[in-house]
Amino acid sequence: MDESILRERLIQLTRDLVLIESTDDRAEERSRCFQLIRNHLDEVPGLEITMLEKKGYQSLLALPKGIERPEVLLCGHLDVVHHPEPESYRSEIKDGRIYGPGAGDMKGQLAILIELMRHLGRERPGLSVGIVVTSDEERGGENGVKYLVEEEGLRCGEAVIPDGGTINEIIVEEKGIIHLKVDAVGKSAHAARPWFGENALEKLAGDLVRIKALFAEQTPVKVDPDNAQTHWFSTCAQTMMSSPNDSPNRIPELASAVMDIRFVPPQTSASILEQIRGVLSAGVSASLIVSAEPTHLAPDMEFLRITESVTGEDASLVRSSGGSDGRFFSNVGIPVLISRPRVGNLHGRNEWIEIDSMISYFRICREYILKKCGRGQED
Repeated sequence: MDESILRERLIQLTRDLVLIESTDDRAEERSRCFQLIRNHLDEVPGLEITMLEKKGYQSLLALPKGIERPEVLLCGHLDVVHHPEPESYRSEIKDGRIYGPGAGDMKGQLAILIELMRHLGRERPGLSVGIVVTSDEERGGENGVKYLVEEEGLRCGEAVIPDGGTINEIIVEEKGIIHLKVDAVGKSAHAARPWFGENALEKLAGDLVRIKALFAEQTPVKVDPDNAQTHWFSTCAQTMMSSPNDSPNRIPELASAVMDIRFVPPQTSASILEQIRGVLSAGVSASLIVSAEPTHLAPDMEFLRITESVTGEDASLVRSSGGSDGRFFSNVGIPVLISRPRVGNLHGRNEWIEIDSMISYFRICREYILKKCGRGQED
């Protein structure tokens, strides 16, 4: 395939996808994003597209006609984190990168997967490769990949998920994930007479400090921000805090917070929840929103070899602080490959993906798929 044409297609499709505000609170924009993807995949001869849905979250599954269990399944998500400024959903090209919300997580990768399906579908019709696109990965994947695997029986020989690592780093292990809701109940009173009340916000704040302290003990003295291999320890970050109180002169009766916890073995969701509940005050409770145990992956060494051949650099197996939909495939014994182009500032307004590494990732996946499906190298 002509590299200049591929480059232009990937850039344009990525920028088109970034323009769509496909956040959790914009179901109509998620549907619009699915329609754009369908418009591109509809051109692939012999490809059957199915739309599925659970609890308002759609998923797109595209498989070659007659193939229910593809040898390779490309897996991506179109949902992105919310930015309050509507003007954020724009893109620009600068210094060899595409900038824009979701460019690196993961609309740039979606563009690559779509182009892979288009290219392979035309050049190798009937090749046993499919694609699935979901819309709830940022909220835990319960109504996306988990639903498809556990309830719809989706299976494949191997899942390729460009949602972690980098171009020469393939994920071998992911931390466990807990999204935890902490609720505090107090007693309302006039703020001029606080002794008549019990401040739920203050009670909650004190307990959040105690929860954070449980994890501070596990943090190494030195952490290199640029070396992911020094990040393998459990962490806890407070991400939300609120109260329904709407009066500046009233002691709040209710307050809540959300915490994002990433943990490593031998800890488990159950052991962490038990620890946290052990430090909570009376009237404060903790409940799970999402939980997933640490995931161990077993990537194909052929993928590493092809990565090294395409990039001219050594490839390595690494651990990841983030999580992915890979755990749902891994839980049913399906091998998972996780790497991606070079990306940065994920979930920020100036999120980016490097264009040259997008080309490299396309070539890596193309050669690997052809080998895996028994068609040899590129002609």
